[in-house]
Amino acid sequence: MEFEGKVAIVTGATSGIGMATARRFAEQGGQVAAAGRTKEILAKLEASKIKTYAVDLTSERETAEFLGRVVKDFGGIDVLVNAAGIIASGTIENTTLADYDLMMNINVRSMFQLTQLALPSIIQRKGNIVNVSSVTGLRAFPGVLAYCVSKAAVDQLTRCAALELAPKGVRVNAVNPGVVRTNLHRNSGMNEDAYAAFVDRSKTTHPIGRIGEPEEIADLILFLASSRAGWITGVTYSIDGGRAQTCAR
Repeated sequence: MEFEGKVAIVTGATSGIGMATARRFAEQGGQVAAAGRTKEILAKLEASKIKTYAVDLTSERETAEFLGRVVKDFGGIDVLVNAAGIIASGTIENTTLADYDLMMNINVRSMFQLTQLALPSIIQRKGNIVNVSSVTGLRAFPGVLAYCVSKAAVDQLTRCAALELAPKGVRVNAVNPGVVRTNLHRNSGMNEDAYAAFVDRSKTTHPIGRIGEPEEIADLILFLASSRAGWITGVTYSIDGGRAQTCAR
């Protein structure tokens, strides 16, 4: 029960890594403020230790109101897990400015704002932050340019924040997953047949021979958020079945 008496905000909690992380925190005794866009899906996550909040994190007003409600409901924040994000296809030639802005707003700007808003409480309670990045933050992949740029920005945000907040007793780290069994690609418009083919091909692009499961990423997030990682900060931690070690083939 590592997180007994601790409060964690987990964004992107309506599916995949965010949902698995919210459940893991609750299983470890933590109180969880789980945020997502879809009330109906969030309702399935509601539990004795999990309180859900429907919020559009690209809205400055909604994000500020959400943070205020969490502090009022729980009294403070110990851990912030920024897991909300989207992916979309596009190259340097055909990515529109609107699509680029949407990617950066959801994957980076909203994370930046929520982190700023949560910091007074996190600093006071000597808490920590874990950001969900991607292998694409560390390596370039064709056809998802804006996504790669956004995740590289998340990695640098993580390192810069870690450096600045270390003297205040706050750690900031990130996890960089490879392909994980979530709704991320389906939500981008990929149909079931295309997704099945993508998963099958991913078995060959990840040296371990399979894609990851959300719970595996959640376990690493909880480790980084725990006292066992008390001397770890500014890390962008690969958890990708070896994907970041491979070359194009």
